[in-house]
Amino acid sequence: MADDVSSVLIDGPWTHRMLAANGARFHVVEAGRDSEGPLVLLLHGFPEFWWAWRHQIPALADAGYRVVAMDLRGYGASDKPPQGYDTFTLAADAAAVVRCLGVRSAVVAGHGWGGWIAWAMATMQPDVTQGVAAFGMPHPLVLRQASRTDPRQIRANGYLWSMQTPFLPERAMSSGPRYTRKLMRAWSGDDAWPDAALVERYAGALTLPFVAHSAAEYYRWVVRSVLRSDGRRMVNRLSQPVPVPALLVHGSADGCVLTESTRGSQAYCRGGYREERLPGVGHFVPEQAPDEATRILLDWLPGVAQR
Repeated sequence: MADDVSSVLIDGPWTHRMLAANGARFHVVEAGRDSEGPLVLLLHGFPEFWWAWRHQIPALADAGYRVVAMDLRGYGASDKPPQGYDTFTLAADAAAVVRCLGVRSAVVAGHGWGGWIAWAMATMQPDVTQGVAAFGMPHPLVLRQASRTDPRQIRANGYLWSMQTPFLPERAMSSGPRYTRKLMRAWSGDDAWPDAALVERYAGALTLPFVAHSAAEYYRWVVRSVLRSDGRRMVNRLSQPVPVPALLVHGSADGCVLTESTRGSQAYCRGGYREERLPGVGHFVPEQAPDEATRILLDWLPGVAQR
């Protein structure tokens, strides 16, 4: 098991910062700090860390936006506390990071789990959420319904059920690159992606102390809370209309969230909705189709910033 977070402090056209927010410390990567444009907060998914947005960070900064990509609770160089992996806390984490950056609100873009959190922020943290862009993640209640009624999505959720067992998922995630390679290739819809270097990058980050356990806790909470009061509170909050502009970008080859499972997000959106489908692209849209992901964001953002 690696124990040196320097492996995720990768140099580039950005700066690394640690922020104290919501009772924890969060590692963020920032570019365009002196820009007068709005803040764009980037949230990664599983099994990744901030590096998932490496293509978009400089491109958005060059376009005049202040860009911050954070390591979510339990990932990368951020704190890995034993609890706090519920949707309410994760949304509060991101909102607290926005406030720590000295701004009132941000456009929140997320991939996978980051997309789930971005959607949640629109109704759980509306004061700091200027817009929502979700990659590979429909509105959470749309995915929740598909996970109950669509046999194909239920089969695709096999990884989700495997996360419910104690110890075994952590052991698999932290034992080497095999788990990461198999999962990412299945979700990408591309047997040649990711390459060995990217697999090693993400697999190494999963071996940092407590990261594998933290990653599993996200999935454990979302399943085990279904019949609990906290799960019902989440559904009640997410049932409220999304009051800000929303963007959904989805790859047709996504092996994690199937295309059929993404239909219906517009019904939750009151502040405007745009949907983009990318043929032949899998779950990891910002990395598998970086130019397209960046182009779509840059085309959508001005309309959000002017509101």
